[in-house]
Amino acid sequence: MKRRNIGIMAHVDAGKTTVTERMLYYTGLTHQLGNVDEGNTIMDTDPQEEQRGITISSASITTYWNYAGNQCCITLIDTPGHVDFTAEVERSLRVLDGAVAVFCARSGVQSQSETVWHQADRYQVPRIVLINKMDRQGADFAQVVQEIRTKLHANAVPVQLPIGSEDDFKGVIDLVTMTALIWHSPDGKTYETTTIPSDGALAAEHARQHLMEELALVNEAFFERFTADPTAITVQHIRDALRTATIERRLMPVLCSAAYRNKGVQPLLDAIVQYLPAPEDLPLINGTDPASFAGLVFKIVTDDYTGKLGLIRVYAGILQAGDTLWNSRTGKRVRIHRLLRIMSNKYEAIQQLEAGDIGAILGAKDLRTGDTLSSPDHAVTLEPIRFPHPMIGFAIEARSAKESVKLSEALSRLLEEDPTLSVEIDASSGQTILKGMGELHLDVVLEKLKSDYQVEVNKGQPQIAYKEVFTQSVTHCATYKKQNGGSGNFAEIHFELSPRSDGQSGLEFIDAIRGGAIPREFIASVQKGFTAAMGTGVLAGYPVDAMRIRLFDGMIHEKDSHALDFEQVAHIGFKAAAVQAGPKLLEPVMCVNVTAPQEYTGAVTSDLTRRKGQIKEVEARLSMQCIQASVPLSRLFGYITTLRTLTAGRASASMKFEQYQLAT
Repeated sequence: MKRRNIGIMAHVDAGKTTVTERMLYYTGLTHQLGNVDEGNTIMDTDPQEEQRGITISSASITTYWNYAGNQCCITLIDTPGHVDFTAEVERSLRVLDGAVAVFCARSGVQSQSETVWHQADRYQVPRIVLINKMDRQGADFAQVVQEIRTKLHANAVPVQLPIGSEDDFKGVIDLVTMTALIWHSPDGKTYETTTIPSDGALAAEHARQHLMEELALVNEAFFERFTADPTAITVQHIRDALRTATIERRLMPVLCSAAYRNKGVQPLLDAIVQYLPAPEDLPLINGTDPASFAGLVFKIVTDDYTGKLGLIRVYAGILQAGDTLWNSRTGKRVRIHRLLRIMSNKYEAIQQLEAGDIGAILGAKDLRTGDTLSSPDHAVTLEPIRFPHPMIGFAIEARSAKESVKLSEALSRLLEEDPTLSVEIDASSGQTILKGMGELHLDVVLEKLKSDYQVEVNKGQPQIAYKEVFTQSVTHCATYKKQNGGSGNFAEIHFELSPRSDGQSGLEFIDAIRGGAIPREFIASVQKGFTAAMGTGVLAGYPVDAMRIRLFDGMIHEKDSHALDFEQVAHIGFKAAAVQAGPKLLEPVMCVNVTAPQEYTGAVTSDLTRRKGQIKEVEARLSMQCIQASVPLSRLFGYITTLRTLTAGRASASMKFEQYQLAT
């Protein structure tokens, strides 16, 4: 049986959950049309998702689509569109073989579109493009295709053209078969395949010619056929070339739909089978040492009924219930009690998982997101999943002493599930600091504490994830000396502390010791000490983003010097030298994108400027203005509420992390 593991990714309000719901309906998995507005979708099962009308947690489900007489097993993962939940997109893309990138036919490429697109680039995920909401006022298929090409630098090539737009959207022209697909039935289950309308024939000919020219540029075999005799090229030739180009990420086929109106989804299912890769079509994943079984745990879910589940993508071999595996992170064996197939928030017991499968395991202890599980006799470590660091935090405390234990237990479970959450204890105040990706992220977490764990908390003012950096170079000599009657402690180092010049984060450590003044094993301890010292800056106690250390001299005592002494002297030296190195605060700056009616442009830009924002671009799109600005995160608390007030609720905004810059 054919298999596809795909994700549905997009910015907020592009309609990806609706697209997913229609796919489940037309494949026969569901028997009613789920709608986000009505709160009856299969994929958005969290009460907060129904209440807020957004996807918060990625959801997986398996269905089957009959294509050309063959059944294809399709595992779908519907991912969030809000930047605060970007970790859900990150871990999903890490284990998927392909993706459908959904864009709104009116709003086009948004900031979060760019974020998820670049995430897919990082994991080299082949994708097809769906321009959805062709029934919306202001829908412009050609404009969105052009934006994808220019803003995302992607070779997006239409394989369909819309027939009509807005209220007149009736169906699509298939440029591969040169036929028209028209939807008449209210539920969209049936559609008519007919000849291309006369008023669209010329545009279809031009678009098909463009498609074949683009294929000729990226596929040598197709180029030879195209230049020899274009009339001899068959539908199968085009499909084969499209499939190869899509899998190699040389080209992204573009389709269109109006999923809410039940038009254009069945051809999307066909395209997923036609053009996106099966697990065996992709190159081997990166790992150390080949294994007879290898799987990556990409998500932890705590279920009240089943307990702690590990969602796993199998890359090699077969896993059966009762098998014992090796966890490369812990260095311990784990026994798998049960295997489950994921069906959104429900699970079905299965006997085994094979290479290419995505499923859930039950019974394995001490699992974390990113763990590699492999055969004990052929241990392997797969490339880990990278997550962004939390941006803001709140001080929180339980409202009563008896709830403190419940709060601690609840936070422990939430941290297992969400790798972008962190909990720290402030050294000076003793407060518990809960950190996350943004205000919405933390609001969702606090609501979960209340609804799922019956723990209410008091929260303090928002805290920004500042960093510290140095602006000057300083040379320093540090000595650590201690004598207690017997064996003592001694270490001395001479070093230069300076800013990094390569623009990278972290410690740049240069060993410039000559003549063995400090033994090799102690130099490693010096580096370790400076790395640890960067965790607490001297200006305000924030982590140091980057620094350069050049160690050029030092001394040891023949009997009293130890490795820990050189870690300690690095700490001492850092604290003393850092004060003289011109420490400055770095603050996170966000890229803010606002879409507002034209008459509110002045009010929106004035408010952004008042928040110390820099207006980068103002672009007209129909009667709306798209405003992009760089704004310090510290100035953005409560911004969405203010924006709604300024624009009578008619504007929308999204934001993503842009960079750290010197605080003003």
